Amino acid sequence: MFRKVLLAAAALCAVAGVTPSQAKEWKNVTITLEGAYAPWNSTNPDGSLAGFEPELADYLCDHMKVECTLVASDWDSMITSLNAGKYDVVMDALSITPEREKIIAFSIPYANTHAAFAAPVESDYAQALGTGEVIKMAPDYSGGKEQIAAMRKAFDGATIGIQAGTVYAKFIYDNFKDVATIREYKNGAERDLDLQTGRIDLGFDDTTNLLASFKTADEEMAITGPEIAGNVFGTGEGLGLRKADTDLKAMFDDAIKAAIADGTLEELSMKWFGTDVSPQ
Repeated sequence: MFRKVLLAAAALCAVAGVTPSQAKEWKNVTITLEGAYAPWNSTNPDGSLAGFEPELADYLCDHMKVECTLVASDWDSMITSLNAGKYDVVMDALSITPEREKIIAFSIPYANTHAAFAAPVESDYAQALGTGEVIKMAPDYSGGKEQIAAMRKAFDGATIGIQAGTVYAKFIYDNFKDVATIREYKNGAERDLDLQTGRIDLGFDDTTNLLASFKTADEEMAITGPEIAGNVFGTGEGLGLRKADTDLKAMFDDAIKAAIADGTLEELSMKWFGTDVSPQ
């Protein structure tokens, strides 16, 4: 049996006085995630957390022989709260990028996924050129500039919804701010609701998150245009940690390697995503 992973309110952590210095024995680790980014992580009606990351955290903490507390928090304050000592780990489909590596450390990747646009299946923006294709793009957008030009033409005048503060938001601002209206959202669920009700024309996000939202919309939404892979959004998704906690990083790195080696990561990927998102 995996070690039980506990869900707690952020306020309890503050009351308990969890600080980086107290956590150095690493008998207890506090992990924060959004609880609103299905199927990576979501919140059940009873307040418990479910999804790919809570179950992977369960395995990792069991492997490390530590007790882990999962705490739901807002996406836009996670990294700041991590460095302030409120949490020990950020686990929220956090892309490993050079900009973020300047302020926090990362574990080795535990996933590597694509990104894409989504639109209602009956809309004028559905089935854009390149739909069904996967392109590999570099951080300078090389390898995909021709496709970006085609999408700019296809989505000219559209309203595009993005989750604020993500690597996907940067991509949209860099490439579409002069041809489309960009609307930011606190979380993906709010964006998806507006997409389903026609308040925006397109959404842009990780394909695994979009595909999960399609199911709740009775498949009325679909990927449009090519899926974007490569290292344009970073080298994969990893755990965010404080730079000083090198020992904790080493523990998680070893646990992630074990999850890859024994097939757990692939098994959880297939369960929650229907495809293997293990880093290649």
